[in-house]
Amino acid sequence: MRPDSLRRIALAAALLVPLGLLHAFVLAEICIAIVDVLFLVCMAQRRDIAWARQPWFVLALVWLAWLLLCSTPLPFASFGSAGWVMGFVQALVILRFLLFTVALQTWLLVTPRAQKAAWLTLALSCFWIGIESWQQYLTGTNIFGDHRWLDGSLTGPFWKPRAGAPYMHLLFPAMLPVALAMLARGTTLWRGAGAALAVIGVVTSVLIGQRMGVALTGLGVVVTALFIRQLRGIAVFIVVAAAIVIVATPVISPPTYAKLIHETSKNLSHFSLSPYGELYTRATVMGLNSLWHGWGYNGFRELCVAPQFSAGLPALGIAPTSLALGACNLHPHNYYIQAFVDAGLPGLILFSLMMLSWMVALGRNLFRAPDPMRVGMFVSVLTFTWPLGSTDEFPALYILGWMFFILGLGLALRPTAGKAPSA
Repeated sequence: MRPDSLRRIALAAALLVPLGLLHAFVLAEICIAIVDVLFLVCMAQRRDIAWARQPWFVLALVWLAWLLLCSTPLPFASFGSAGWVMGFVQALVILRFLLFTVALQTWLLVTPRAQKAAWLTLALSCFWIGIESWQQYLTGTNIFGDHRWLDGSLTGPFWKPRAGAPYMHLLFPAMLPVALAMLARGTTLWRGAGAALAVIGVVTSVLIGQRMGVALTGLGVVVTALFIRQLRGIAVFIVVAAAIVIVATPVISPPTYAKLIHETSKNLSHFSLSPYGELYTRATVMGLNSLWHGWGYNGFRELCVAPQFSAGLPALGIAPTSLALGACNLHPHNYYIQAFVDAGLPGLILFSLMMLSWMVALGRNLFRAPDPMRVGMFVSVLTFTWPLGSTDEFPALYILGWMFFILGLGLALRPTAGKAPSA
């Protein structure tokens, strides 16, 4: 098959990935696999391996290789391996995300038309989550008849509370190009519309009512203001408006108040004994018990209940953990702590360098030429890689699939990302 035909098929598959991430994870997996296979076939035809020499990709491969070594079942358990085959296989298939990202960057999204199409899929996904959240807030149910979750969170177009994270990560790539285009028109009407769009976007995140979504939206507003001078005044207005909405939640949305304010203050008042504190303490103890090798991918899930990991951190005054208080779960709820548990201190260092390499690549020349779409991609990936807070498992498809798509588009948007292929 001709290279241009391969590229068209792969691009169509890539543009279906956001739809799959919203409502059909199997579709997303199939499309990512199609992109990866066709990318490797095309690169083999062209005998092109330049894409594999990029610093971020090399770092990612080194981290993955160490994780695989740490996940290899070994006969001497004292070395620290979790010793289970499934963990090795699960770590191995992380490669599909790295290949998908580099395929978007260097092959599929290198033309303005393809970049606009990819951005449009992200913008429509953000709008869909936002509009369904408002429908659920105003009418009590979303389009599928689902109500708020039991903890008060709006579920958007989903049946369970997973709207906050994807909405927050998509908000800045989707909103900034449109808001800046409105502000650039110069008239009072258009400037007001641009400011209103930004305010509504952030307020929607608040009303969804998921703590990390609100906190990282605030971080995104601050970072955006640092890059884009004309948004600094509006950013102050956005923060004030969001604060007013939060203060008013006991009246306009009591479930949101209970989730954002009451439950947060309760957890922070005795954090080490909260479910998150118990998880982080238990995971840290596990990592310290196998400092150089960790326990293999998903070692936390397999070995957390072992009694030797309940010791707590006496040097920090943190009491022993308890299974009854939620010390064990499917994962440690933080990417960096997970990297430490899975692959020890070397794994944590390599994982952190990989994350940093993404941010360096996305941020190159961004202060001198703060293109709104590139700033949006930078902010989005930053909210994924931010180390402080609760996360899902790395790399769970339904959340991290968005990051790898956005990362690929953001890297493709760089001025040095490369010229469009002739095909």
